[in-house]
Amino acid sequence: MYVFQCEDSIDGIFSGVYDAWASRLGHKNIQLSSGPNANYTLFCEYIPVTADFEKSRKVSRTLIQRIGAAFYEDICSCAMADGSLKKLPMDKANAIYQTIVLALACKKGADVLQQLSEPCIFCVFLLRRQTRNEAHHLLEFLRFSELENGILFAQIHPKNDVLPILAPHFANRLPLENFIIYDATHQTAAVHSASKEYLIADARDLPLKRQMQQFSTNEAHFRSLWRAFFDTICVEERKNPKLQIQNIPKRFWADTVELADRI
Repeated sequence: MYVFQCEDSIDGIFSGVYDAWASRLGHKNIQLSSGPNANYTLFCEYIPVTADFEKSRKVSRTLIQRIGAAFYEDICSCAMADGSLKKLPMDKANAIYQTIVLALACKKGADVLQQLSEPCIFCVFLLRRQTRNEAHHLLEFLRFSELENGILFAQIHPKNDVLPILAPHFANRLPLENFIIYDATHQTAAVHSASKEYLIADARDLPLKRQMQQFSTNEAHFRSLWRAFFDTICVEERKNPKLQIQNIPKRFWADTVELADRI
């Protein structure tokens, strides 16, 4: 068995798909692994894969042209998921590779995603749903704050890499605003300039932690008003902490003005 070890990212996994397919070692003899292996298996040859944008672009183009844009988006949603979900049938990268192999072997390749009895497709289904559910949640609860320089800033701590889903949504709805959405978990940022396209950048070296505390005078005032409103409308006798946590899990509270002080 040949195990291609790739980076846990869309470009990393698609580069692994490209190298595995080009190796011509036989699909049944190939597995992909997203990230380092804790335990190596006897009689397996481990092949490291370097993330390569050109290889990733070629795989993306092939999926869109031969199977369809909807299938490509589903695979990307799976690749953006946190692969540590319990009880997964197989590694995320391997599920993506095996699903692509099945899809390219069928006349109507996109239909393979309905075959949930296949372990690889069931894995893709679980991870795709996980990513999209969290993205949907953040589309509803993401909060922007106005900084001193007038930029709208939002910080999130998602489990999955949902920034590629959030960025186009807010760029479409706030086309005339300068805003930044900072993913503190993956240390990336979606940066949008007014009337221009957004970009997603590596934020590890950006001084965002210092800037995010420099709120404008209006922002501090409106935060105070919002907290007062939130506390005023609360009916003490009808408090339901369990329902509150169900609607907005505690891991999101740090990024929510009215709940940050209650952690």
